Amino acid sequence: MSLPRPHDLVWCSQRPLAGQGDVLPDWVSLGWQTHLPLVVRRDRQQAHRLAVGIRGISRSQRAAAWLDPAHIVRVVTPQSLVADVNLLLSSAFVSQPPVQALIALVGMALPWSWGVTGSCGYALATDIPVMHASSDLDLMIRCDTPCQAEMFADFHRALAHLPCRIDVQINTPQGGFALSEWLRGGDVMLKTDFGPCLVRNPWQPISEDDGAQ
Repeated sequence: MSLPRPHDLVWCSQRPLAGQGDVLPDWVSLGWQTHLPLVVRRDRQQAHRLAVGIRGISRSQRAAAWLDPAHIVRVVTPQSLVADVNLLLSSAFVSQPPVQALIALVGMALPWSWGVTGSCGYALATDIPVMHASSDLDLMIRCDTPCQAEMFADFHRALAHLPCRIDVQINTPQGGFALSEWLRGGDVMLKTDFGPCLVRNPWQPISEDDGAQ
């Protein structure tokens, strides 16, 4: 089985671990439980470890951690959260603008593999009210093969007519970058396992030496 990918939500049977030389904040021990998911994040690969993020109730409660993939018991992808419009319509958060925007996007029958991340995705996956009326909607589009920015131009313009602010990240096998930045032309800031990297071609393989530039 392939490992979960960045932005996937994972549930595990054991508490995640701090990185080498790090200590998890006190709120993790006090407030995080195994019934809450972790968010897969990007970081330098470690043997038998998956980079994850721990999310608390408040916006300030975020912690980087590591997880043994053998302890994963459930995975929810951003794509699965928008696969059934009936689940969105029956959500406890259906009246929130980000969910209303999602319902409209599902109705557009977008041609890409896409999903919802951020506070809206977390709320839909857990029923925990971490989203509010003024929350942004974070979307992710997976593009494993190269494509042209122009094919997203009409979609990006349509986002302005939806009921909340929307940020779209394009994910390639090398990392993720902002659609709005790509459409402006020139280089884009690619978030990779090695840190942010300014690139012209976000599908071109990069090395650790290229990161954090």
